[in-house]
Amino acid sequence: MPNQLLEGAVFYVVFIFAVTLHEAAHAWAAKLGGDLTAYYGGQVSLDPIPHIRREPFGMVILPILSVALMGWPFGFASAPYDPNWARRHPKRAAWMALAGPGGNLLLVLLAGLLIYLGTATSFFIAPASVFFSQVTIGATAGAANAVAFVLSVFFSLNLVLLLLNLVPVPPLDGYGALPLVLPESALEAYRGFSRQPMIGWIGILVAWKLFDYIYHPVFLFAVNLLYPEARYG
Repeated sequence: MPNQLLEGAVFYVVFIFAVTLHEAAHAWAAKLGGDLTAYYGGQVSLDPIPHIRREPFGMVILPILSVALMGWPFGFASAPYDPNWARRHPKRAAWMALAGPGGNLLLVLLAGLLIYLGTATSFFIAPASVFFSQVTIGATAGAANAVAFVLSVFFSLNLVLLLLNLVPVPPLDGYGALPLVLPESALEAYRGFSRQPMIGWIGILVAWKLFDYIYHPVFLFAVNLLYPEARYG
């Protein structure tokens, strides 16, 4: 039981950090693009408090409940923006949408680099099998294993947030990024589609159904890059 509580705490803390950076990246990109809505709301910050204050259910209650019931965190957050600004500057709004997953990509790369360096210095070793919370293991028991667990969760959870948010269905960031590739003539239809009642819930259901087919191949590909001599699959 103490180990389960500690692991649950690690999952939650990593979730909070990953989501905070994700939303701060959205807010920062909007500020660069001329929309100060999130900046005035305090969201251009790695302090989780402004983000929790905006979405207390999605960042506190739901992820804690999901960790307790399912063993992994599920939640949501958001950064405010001016829809009139987004209509006037669809390309800037699209870059704002991509900035959140971009923040998670940086964290995946950082975790991967630390795992790679740890393996190169024999602090970590390649595990016999890999899964969400075991991307690497300590070469010795104790601190090395604890650090390996934290980095594994850090790597996997940010990869989840990166890939899930890139699915191009509303209300996910991948849909918000579509103006970068859509012709001008299609933008009005694009906006109208996203405003349809219930379309967000349908989009989440579609993304949920597709996610396993996306995540596992990418996860295995990424882990195999960390261990060129191993072949997981």
